Amino acid sequence: MTAIDVRPGPETGSAVTAALRTLSANITEFGDRFPGDTTTRDRYTLRPAAGDLPEGSNVGWTTAFWPGMYWLAYDLTGDRTYRDAAAAFLPGYAERIAQRIDVETHDLGFLYTLSCVAAYKRTGDKDARDAAIAAADHLLRRVLPSAGIIQAWGDLTDSRQRGRTIIDSLMNTPLLFWAGKVTGDPKYAAAARRHTAQLRDNILRDDDTTFHTFYWDQETGRPLRGETEQGSADDSCWARGQAWGIYGFTLNHRHTGDPTLLAAAVRCADYFLAHLPADSVAYWDLVYGDGDGQERDSSAAAIAVNGLLALADAGAPRADRYRAAALRILRSLIDGYTDESSNALLLHGVYDKPKSVGVDEGTLWGDYFYLEALTRVTQPNWKDHW
Repeated sequence: MTAIDVRPGPETGSAVTAALRTLSANITEFGDRFPGDTTTRDRYTLRPAAGDLPEGSNVGWTTAFWPGMYWLAYDLTGDRTYRDAAAAFLPGYAERIAQRIDVETHDLGFLYTLSCVAAYKRTGDKDARDAAIAAADHLLRRVLPSAGIIQAWGDLTDSRQRGRTIIDSLMNTPLLFWAGKVTGDPKYAAAARRHTAQLRDNILRDDDTTFHTFYWDQETGRPLRGETEQGSADDSCWARGQAWGIYGFTLNHRHTGDPTLLAAAVRCADYFLAHLPADSVAYWDLVYGDGDGQERDSSAAAIAVNGLLALADAGAPRADRYRAAALRILRSLIDGYTDESSNALLLHGVYDKPKSVGVDEGTLWGDYFYLEALTRVTQPNWKDHW
């Protein structure tokens, strides 16, 4: 394949236009309420009620991908309609962290980077800044001192969850690095560095695959075992987790300059690319290939596109190869995984195949990372929020 074959082409611009049409329609359809994590039969509906909270409320780990897409649309167009749509969600994020509404999760990084940090970077909104710092402070409470890892899920007294982290957490540490920069307090970066080093040394296996989740002893901090929650098996390679590894290790390298983290990202990338099917869009677990009768995970592909582009920009060896692969995957997503009859941007994703949740559907994170990828390739000087 020649260099000309992998340059962004007219279809990329057409894909942006189609995505913006869908986002504009979603502003009208959903207003300041949130859809569910995934589509149902390719359509988003309001997020289910949770306890005393009505439909469409700001609960769960995925909500910030929604205003995150509006911030991307604002970056792409300069249209204040998208900026205003994104900003309308900010009071809810401030309330969520102040009132401790569903915040016992490491995904505070996703939740507050793509909503409040993005708002502060684009508009200087001080309330958004304060909410994001409060979220970073709450995230620090989840550090297990003996191991230096950030607990992934659940109440800190939950014995089943204590000492567990997951590979997605590599995308949550940028909130800590950002908080350290804006406050001048080194505690945030110190926690993020130690956590990331633990994942580098334990969640990344010798064969360059990744565990989804890993446990440390609560008392001694000793590494214990890796498992999966959403992959095919404990020793298989969950595709979305491997994609988080590409992007997450690259972002943490950006914040630290640690060359071992760039090397970790390269290892994740090389394995991911070596286990893609003919159309370059990964099956939900990399153990599967063409002919196995399994579903693709377009969201893993979209995450990987951003990771590969960021890896190339970071000066990794074989940068041209990673950039070309990213554009190949993105082109395949545009051509085969979108449909404007849906209110999702990207179809044929998988949330949790073992539990039969969101299988062959659109996903909020898949949509976000697809639009982030389109933003990267059509706006060469664009700066992401991570």
